[in-house]
Amino acid sequence: MTFLRTALGAALLASTVGIGAAGAQPAADTLRVRLNADIRSTDPGVNRDANSDAVVMHMVEGLVAFREDTSVGPMLAESVTVAPDGLAYTFRLRDGVRFHNGAPLTAEDVAFAWKRYMDPATQWRCLPEFDGRGASKVTAVETPDARTIVFRLERPAALFLTSMARVDCGGSGIWHRASLNADGTWKEPVGTGPFRLAEWRRGQFVELAKTETYAARSEARTGHTGNKTPLVGKVRFVIVPDAAAAKAALLAGNLDVITDVSANDVKELSARNDVAIESASTMDLQAILFQTNDPLLKDARIRRAIALTLDVAEIVGTVSEGRSKPNRSPIPPPSSFHTAAHQTVPPANVEQARRLLAEAGYRGEAIKLVTTQRYPALFDIAVMAQAMAQRAGIKIDLEVIDWAAQLDRYTKGDYQSMVFTYSARLDPSLSFDMFTGPKATEPRKAWDNPEVQTLLRESFQTVDRTRRQAIYDDLVKRLMDEVPMVALYSSVDTSAVRRNVAGYAGWALGQPRLWGVSFRN
Repeated sequence: MTFLRTALGAALLASTVGIGAAGAQPAADTLRVRLNADIRSTDPGVNRDANSDAVVMHMVEGLVAFREDTSVGPMLAESVTVAPDGLAYTFRLRDGVRFHNGAPLTAEDVAFAWKRYMDPATQWRCLPEFDGRGASKVTAVETPDARTIVFRLERPAALFLTSMARVDCGGSGIWHRASLNADGTWKEPVGTGPFRLAEWRRGQFVELAKTETYAARSEARTGHTGNKTPLVGKVRFVIVPDAAAAKAALLAGNLDVITDVSANDVKELSARNDVAIESASTMDLQAILFQTNDPLLKDARIRRAIALTLDVAEIVGTVSEGRSKPNRSPIPPPSSFHTAAHQTVPPANVEQARRLLAEAGYRGEAIKLVTTQRYPALFDIAVMAQAMAQRAGIKIDLEVIDWAAQLDRYTKGDYQSMVFTYSARLDPSLSFDMFTGPKATEPRKAWDNPEVQTLLRESFQTVDRTRRQAIYDDLVKRLMDEVPMVALYSSVDTSAVRRNVAGYAGWALGQPRLWGVSFRN
């Protein structure tokens, strides 16, 4: 079986990186980076997943972006001024910024892009954060002159800029209207980023070309802002689903960067002279979600019982090879809000789980747990959770599907339980917002509790840090009691880079950044 999988992976690798395929072989100045699956689209924050975000953030830029320390700094904006009442944000655009087609960036372009983002028909991932359902409500976008944009809000929003910068929002990237077809549908990104779209061969690779006229900021590179000068002619994101095939390609010199090295490969790759390992703690989250509208799992006692069967420390230690720490709070350990209230990891208690199941009248009904083999950790978590639950007499059946299907099921709330991975959120309010909200309008939300939603809305609006901390402490206590989901851990992101590559660095978002990266002579 191992031989067969390796052979199949090698065959797949040959087709994706262009070995023996006419016209597909990348040029010598092309940086080749592995993706474990194809992107969903190039439309920022629309029909997206983590791979789509990673590629798109090389082509478009927003008014602001996250710095290395997860604070928010200007990107396309030269400056940001907040009105004393918090109801107006004025952005002054940098001079000299041009789109990939050579057109200068203007305030009208910003307003045009935001008009499309705010149209429900666009299905922008982050519309709820700006239309009043979430952090803020934008009431107007004004353009008093060619370099000035004013966003007016209905109420103060502490996380307005943070929401703008979110990677899953496509960084609220600004693009030229040439990005759209004549009928208004999405064509391809004509952005301001350091790279532009050159070619997308679905299922094989996405190739980006250097923006020759890129207008870089003067500050040092930091996060998604600062100096983002491209130093290679092209970047090719190569689709290699099989991890063994990707590792073989790296060692053979057919890939330059693998951004998601599996835990069991770190030791081997660290011992090599031709490969460098780059690790960074991230702010993502691995979790088990429960559908609280399910006839069986709507009983919180059954959800609590499942949680009590889980030896979270053992699960995390096994799937991460000891590199990550167990964490039952959705707020990741690197956050300054991850205080004592968020550091408790309850031990497994099978006897207590059995008592809760008896009280709830559980009679051994099967519970389907959705997972995928796209991310090995998610599959391994599911297998271990299944075995641990069995100790208390809970029957869990695994439903293993491909990632695209799982993402669709998650979005629709179409599952009984599911092992899921959330991309990094850089503010505690956003960490809770990942899974909290009204199912009627946002079926992907796991925790539908009006009182909790009221507290979360307050956390988005207040700038008082002490009050925000108190809210998060209350929310994690409620989460442990109601158990709409079981947080498990935030991962350590490990990349493997060939030694002839200079300038690559991981960071808290766990997203590759390929500007400022070059080949050594």
